[in-house]
Amino acid sequence: MAKKKTAYVCSECGADHNKWQGQCSGCGAWNTLQEFVVATAKTASHSQRLAGYAGATQQLTRLDQVDLNEVPRFSSGMQELDRVLGGGLVPGSAILIGGHPGAGKSTLLLQVMCYLAAHMPALYITGEESLQQVARRAKRLALPMDQLHLLSETNVEQLTNTLQQQKPKVVVIDSIQVMHLDGIESAPGSVSQVRESAAHLTRYAKQTDTVLLLVGHVTKDGTLAGPKVLEHMIDCSIMLEGSNDSRFRTLRGIKNRFGAINELGVFAMLDSGLKEVKNPSSIFLSRSEDAAPGSVVMVIWEGTRPLLVEIQALVDDSHFGHPKRVAVGLDQNRMNLLLAAMHRHGGIHLGDQDVYVNVVGGVKVAETSADLALLLAALSSFRNQPLPQELIVFGEVGLSGEIRPVPSGQERIKEAAKHGFKRAIVPKANMPKQPIEGMQVQGVDTLQQAIELI
Repeated sequence: MAKKKTAYVCSECGADHNKWQGQCSGCGAWNTLQEFVVATAKTASHSQRLAGYAGATQQLTRLDQVDLNEVPRFSSGMQELDRVLGGGLVPGSAILIGGHPGAGKSTLLLQVMCYLAAHMPALYITGEESLQQVARRAKRLALPMDQLHLLSETNVEQLTNTLQQQKPKVVVIDSIQVMHLDGIESAPGSVSQVRESAAHLTRYAKQTDTVLLLVGHVTKDGTLAGPKVLEHMIDCSIMLEGSNDSRFRTLRGIKNRFGAINELGVFAMLDSGLKEVKNPSSIFLSRSEDAAPGSVVMVIWEGTRPLLVEIQALVDDSHFGHPKRVAVGLDQNRMNLLLAAMHRHGGIHLGDQDVYVNVVGGVKVAETSADLALLLAALSSFRNQPLPQELIVFGEVGLSGEIRPVPSGQERIKEAAKHGFKRAIVPKANMPKQPIEGMQVQGVDTLQQAIELI
């Protein structure tokens, strides 16, 4: 028998190594290399290879001759999910859905599949739960149960045979971590099993124009478990996020070959399942009637729409030698950078103060438009003076104290005006060309000007 060839794959970055070592040379992570058995292909003769190459010749196509018709889509039955996917489900696409245990991945997919089963053949494959558990969930959610077909299977070969016989248009794999191939000796959930199982199922979906929905587990730090190469195989990767103490769930697009990334969908977890939130800004603006120091509303841009979010800051005397800096929903390193800029260009010294910053509602802000709102909220808490309730703030702060413009500034201001806000402090380059009724917009060039305005 031929000797099996093994490789060691990093579960963080997907880099291959010839032998095991403690640290990955690609990304620097420790103890992330897992053994991967490389399948050996049968050696073909020289004439067979030449014949294979001759038969595989394909006609070349010029770039201007490519068909530019719009990719066909169909709705999943949920507008928020369609928004994150870029407009709906695309035949032949592979979609990966990740999230913490209990976030609602299975609930969301079961609702979608029960809706789609009334319009096309659909198959829900469960490898972690029994058929009775899935049926009880559907009954508890009062979903139509007479059209959707279920299958409990973890073997990919047998699963593919069933798919070829039934020919469903939409397939859910719950989850990819429990699937396995017979030709690979490693246990289900390992790097080799996850990668080869996903490649096998994705290949079938591409060949048959089947929509493939894969459920993926996440690690303790919130990233997708398994090799990074799995994200390169699929067409769309989305994450369902939400804490156990909140009934709201956010669905965020991380990768999408058929639409924009960083789209955000908001759902509410109820007894009847996940319900769409049509106006997400309303749930993040449940403020008290009395103005409190350290609170201000900012306008962030999520995908293709603006979102109003409250940011809160608490500045207090430090009782230890090293003041604490804690940021929830924001980058803590950027917060330290902004506090240094406010000290240098605004004359506000917070070096001996503990600074805690939180974005209300569990929203994670990745863009720089929250810089100015963060500093004004921290200054409000430090001075113990509340900011006006009808004020919204956004803008990027540079290291030299300048206020830089942000994309879609006028759309952000209009969205705030719809929710009853009457005053805005924005970068001067984002000032609207035409006055907005009921909104007083003040543009600033420097951080010092913004501090003087409040």
